[in-house]
Amino acid sequence: MLVWGRRMARHGALRPFEDRRLPAAVRLVAKIARFGSGAPKTPDFAAGLAAVGPAAIKLGQALATRPDLIGIEAATDLARLQDQLPPIPFSQIEPALNAAYGDWKTRFQSIEPIAVAAASIAQVHKAVTSEGRTVAIKLLRPGIEADVTSALATYEWGAGHIEALGGEFARLRPRAIIATFKSWIEAELDLRREAANASELAEILAGEADFVVPGIDWQRSTRRILVIDWIDGVKVSDRAAMAALDVDRAALARVLVDGFLAQAIAKGFFHADLHQGNLFIIPPGNGADHARIGVIDFGIMGRINRRARLYLAEILHGLVTGNYARVAEIHFEAGYVPPHHNPAAFATALRAVGEPIRGRQAKDIAITDLLEGLFSITRSFDMPVQPHLLLLQKTMVMVEGVALTIDPHVNMWEFAEPYVRDWVRDEMGPEAVIADNLVLNFRALRQLPRMFRQWVAENPMPGAAPPQAPLPPLPQKAVGGWSTPWLLLAAGLGAAAAVLLA
Repeated sequence: MLVWGRRMARHGALRPFEDRRLPAAVRLVAKIARFGSGAPKTPDFAAGLAAVGPAAIKLGQALATRPDLIGIEAATDLARLQDQLPPIPFSQIEPALNAAYGDWKTRFQSIEPIAVAAASIAQVHKAVTSEGRTVAIKLLRPGIEADVTSALATYEWGAGHIEALGGEFARLRPRAIIATFKSWIEAELDLRREAANASELAEILAGEADFVVPGIDWQRSTRRILVIDWIDGVKVSDRAAMAALDVDRAALARVLVDGFLAQAIAKGFFHADLHQGNLFIIPPGNGADHARIGVIDFGIMGRINRRARLYLAEILHGLVTGNYARVAEIHFEAGYVPPHHNPAAFATALRAVGEPIRGRQAKDIAITDLLEGLFSITRSFDMPVQPHLLLLQKTMVMVEGVALTIDPHVNMWEFAEPYVRDWVRDEMGPEAVIADNLVLNFRALRQLPRMFRQWVAENPMPGAAPPQAPLPPLPQKAVGGWSTPWLLLAAGLGAAAAVLLA
């Protein structure tokens, strides 16, 4: 961790921590880390995080979607982490291709040696299959598994020591957070799982024709190699190309938000890495008379069970409509707030944060003040971090940031409100309650034959023999009496004497 701090400082990435508004101890550590490093005056956040490793790069990718939170310059700098890292030369990648296919030229007509994108754990090359289909080949970086394992071990070590400090650190549950993060990264290291994720997501979004998921070439995909259909479009991270597009930006922003809600709220399975580098604007053509959105990179996916989705949808709907009392009730029902607190007081605290931003566009909201208010609530009401919601929270931040990139005037919550309202009505209305009870009761009835057979097996019919009278209890072993070995020896000597006398 000291090495990582020095690497960050060498690129000036710790300069913001020298701000006078921060505690003196934090400023001192940042200055000592920078001492003698020749750090530039302008922080190079992307290079600093890239020097630390893949996990730090993932953090930078999330922050790059929020220029309103970290500033335009920092967000532009961090955007380089999304797919503009230095690629591995093709000569180092080719052995992995030949190991998978014997000779890759038997499966592909050509593979472009220069990577079209290079991210934290893999890079992508454009290729043409032997059948003439244009595809993208994603390959894991050599040695990435060992690098990630080492980083995760350090994170776990640090999280354990931080949580042991107790108080606010224990409430944040750093060990559980790192355990959740570990599962994300390990899933990304198996590209067969990524292929399965893409296939499942395509089924979920079958009703969202304007949200495109590329097809998978299962015959050419392995644990370290993924082959998918090529998407011809403009990457959302390409600001110049985006500015030149003549498309309905508001409609595309709605497609993005609706597509995310269809994944997270309706189905409980969602793409959890929706940054600008993973999204494309597909111009009209190929049977479509309007622009569409294409998505790639299915390594990190999130899942939420139905009960958690119902809670989430009600919370979102309550915040949008100002029903803070119901939002407070849901937090207590879900166990997000310890029961010794007062729901009415919690509702008032939510109102203090929610009312100033209701009906306003995201660009007009002071995100720093909003986050400060939310963090104050979690501290005041002893709310522990919910690791199962971390992916969703991270993705919601990303989606709003990308929607603002597509259309600076978008209000994500105005788009979300009718969708969430209709879904809550469909899932929690009287028809849904009756349907749920019918399903639950039917499942219970199906268990009756098994339960009856189990009861019969545990309660057999009485036999023909009459019940035996109860026997008196065995005598208690006398304290200090003969032990079992001596009793056995005496019995043996008695038997021998009987034989001799006979």
